[in-house]
Amino acid sequence: MTRLRDIASVVRSKNAGPFELTLDVVFPTQALYRRVREARLFTAESVAALYRIPVEKVLKVVHYDPACAVKATIVRPVASGAIGDTDIYGAQQHAPLLDLEIPDRVVHPEEGAS
Repeated sequence: MTRLRDIASVVRSKNAGPFELTLDVVFPTQALYRRVREARLFTAESVAALYRIPVEKVLKVVHYDPACAVKATIVRPVASGAIGDTDIYGAQQHAPLLDLEIPDRVVHPEEGAS
């Protein structure tokens, strides 16, 4: 297993308006991007689990093949700038993604384990 922080060239978060956060992951090569995409690690359910939020708060997860990137948009727990907000720009919310474990080899059920 490899951690996402060790293979992604960009892992970041930012506001997508005052009520949403966007999480971006960009890979340096098509091969690394395909490895992560084929492992099916970025889904609404997996993002919800990482961020400990209901799956309904994950608005979308998009794999964008031409840029070797994955983008997820979630509802902010507190509106940007509201009382209790600790990150007005949403720039420090990517941390849960950093330790996501990526399999070294993706095995699909039809292939079987080798």
